[in-house]
Amino acid sequence: MIHIFEWADSFVGKSEIELQRPFIERIHSMLLKGTGAGHEYLGWLHLPSEFNQDELQRIKKAGRKIAQQADVLVVIGIGGSYLGAKAALNVLQHSFQDLLPSHKKPMHVIFAGQNMSGTYLQELLEILDNHEVAINVISKSGTTTEPALAFRVLKQYMEQRYGVTEAALRIYATTDAARGALRALADQAGYETFVIPDDVGGRFSVLTPVGLLPLAAAGIDIDAMLEGARIAELELNEPDVFKNPAYAYAALRQIVRSKGKEIELFVTYEPGMHYVGEWWKQLFGESEGKDGKGLFPASADFSTDLHSLGQFVQDGTRSLMETVIRIKHTRKTLSIEAVEQDMDGLNYLAGKTFSDVNDTALEATMLAHQTGGVPTIGLELEDMSEKSLGYLFYFFEKAVAVSAYLSGVNPFDQPGVEMYKTNMFTMLGKPGYDKEGSTS
Repeated sequence: MIHIFEWADSFVGKSEIELQRPFIERIHSMLLKGTGAGHEYLGWLHLPSEFNQDELQRIKKAGRKIAQQADVLVVIGIGGSYLGAKAALNVLQHSFQDLLPSHKKPMHVIFAGQNMSGTYLQELLEILDNHEVAINVISKSGTTTEPALAFRVLKQYMEQRYGVTEAALRIYATTDAARGALRALADQAGYETFVIPDDVGGRFSVLTPVGLLPLAAAGIDIDAMLEGARIAELELNEPDVFKNPAYAYAALRQIVRSKGKEIELFVTYEPGMHYVGEWWKQLFGESEGKDGKGLFPASADFSTDLHSLGQFVQDGTRSLMETVIRIKHTRKTLSIEAVEQDMDGLNYLAGKTFSDVNDTALEATMLAHQTGGVPTIGLELEDMSEKSLGYLFYFFEKAVAVSAYLSGVNPFDQPGVEMYKTNMFTMLGKPGYDKEGSTS
């Protein structure tokens, strides 16, 4: 359901990919046997095919319950605890769902706890009184600053508005199975809970209850999403780099990086794919950005950003490579008709669709950027359905694991994210943090 239609062949020869074959075969074996660095976090690898069906039914039942209780679901989480669901909703829902007639509006999913802006949270509180509200708080520990702060405020709001007993029926916690502050609070308050698997890291968690519960509440077909991921799990289990597009993508990225490229620009041509780029940035940034290695992950929405970034990409410093996503069948399209007075000079496009023009812009831009010295990898996705999206999520998860191992880093840890937290806790006077920024 994903194939590489452009592989930067003017920058990377097939012989160079061939040289990667033994390393990739070794990594493939290492993943299957669970012997590599970070192997304790390989739960995502067989998650689609081994998903507990009782748990899946419980997620769908809770999703229906939320949809009956509320018209707004506030999802509290940061990083992998919100980006996967946000990306999926952005792809799958109507571009202007807020303006649909009330009988056609799906559950509105709002996100909180992904920042520390008082303005954002206060303005969220200001609109909630006009809606029936449910909350899904997502945190392994329950003490991550951003979501913990947001939940403190929103929990108080829910209890003041609905009363403690009713609020508890409207709050759903996705957290650790047995440990942590949120688990203790959920057990004490009687919230319905879902488990973040111990062997699945946050940025790989979109196909766990972390992503699936909000999507189920919004009416997304999570069965189809898991089916797409199951197909990917099967198809992307081929060890040959020339037969496995996820492995080929990983190899191409590393070859291009070895030739001096430092930034990977993830490019989409459909606005609904914007948050897939945001999810992708965390997945690749946290997985590969270690030990002075890794491509810096950036994203852009073309053709929109061609009018701001296009000049730099074409003629700026030659530090970039591009990964371009093409959608073979978009959700909708629109035909272009001729008009009597061709004052805008666009009658030459009559008979074409917007998809035709968009695809031509994609091809023309890729050609221009390659001519300008930007290696480009093109990935084609079948459509913007739940099934294709599930495949896409798994594709990138498999690709980043192989790519990180090829560069010699553990794909599944993120030691660097603690530094800013330590500094912040020290500056704010958190107990246990001394003036030098170390824990006491």
